[in-house]
Amino acid sequence: MNALFKVNNTKTLIERFHYPILGPGQMWERCQQAVEAMSGEVQLNTDVVRICHEAGRVTMVYVRHGETEQAIACEHFISSMPLNELIFKLDPPPPPEVLAAAHGLSYRDFILVGLIINQERAFPDNWIYVHSPEVKVGRIQNFGNWSPDLVPDQSRTSLGMEYFCNEGDDLWEMSDADLVALATREIDKLSLARAEAVEDGTVIRQPKAYPVYDGTYRNHVETIRAYLGELENLQTIGRNGMHRYNNQDHSMLTGMLAAENVFGANHDLWEVNTERSYYEEFTRAEQKEREVHGATQNRAHRLRSHRATGASQHPDTVGGD
Repeated sequence: MNALFKVNNTKTLIERFHYPILGPGQMWERCQQAVEAMSGEVQLNTDVVRICHEAGRVTMVYVRHGETEQAIACEHFISSMPLNELIFKLDPPPPPEVLAAAHGLSYRDFILVGLIINQERAFPDNWIYVHSPEVKVGRIQNFGNWSPDLVPDQSRTSLGMEYFCNEGDDLWEMSDADLVALATREIDKLSLARAEAVEDGTVIRQPKAYPVYDGTYRNHVETIRAYLGELENLQTIGRNGMHRYNNQDHSMLTGMLAAENVFGANHDLWEVNTERSYYEEFTRAEQKEREVHGATQNRAHRLRSHRATGASQHPDTVGGD
């Protein structure tokens, strides 16, 4: 409708944004570096097996890396895992009604088929949503249009053919080769690239990519939320951790506010993206801090400049802003 009538009434927090040159994963790589620089530890490819709690507190988390299981004592526990998985891993287990609520939560799963096209800039868009019933693909990402550095050979186009499905259905169970063949046929059918121009492909499956909002999810989440609220040192964050279809900025904000809570703040993470002022107040405070820091830096720079040029002989000109 916006495109048709040349108007844009979309409620959005931003119109422009910075994009990492090698994709959003760079943020998490940088985050890992920052944690490790402060003597923290990040364990990848590690499953949470069991979350032990006692007297209203999480006391121990058991994790498994390969064949090795490790017990980690914790003062604070912040979880971004799917909300139902968190419930299933608690030891002792929650009451039956909480387990039933966890079983009642549903998710939509996701397959990305990456195609390398022997064609420069197949189309100018960053992404395209596809509504044609003739194909199964739901959205197409054009990675090079987000950042040229995502495509090492600028004479090629890298596309992400995105399929929304359910784990275990026919689409999910297709082999990688069959999925690449399907994506190749469909990009050709949509006249966005020729099938013979597809040089290679790869498949990434992401379970529980989207929390489902059905007729019962809200009651299930409230039941789980009430129970988890009894564990005083546990916080849940992010899209899956809260079973909330947040954008990435809101999901990241819940993590940032949870970290502040660890150090004594009292943010209600469940209000993020329901009470918009949380986001606005946070960004205003952050902007004010930057402005104050910038003004301090500029003032210090001017003082140094005045002294370097002999202006210190005229004190009425120093800091006269």
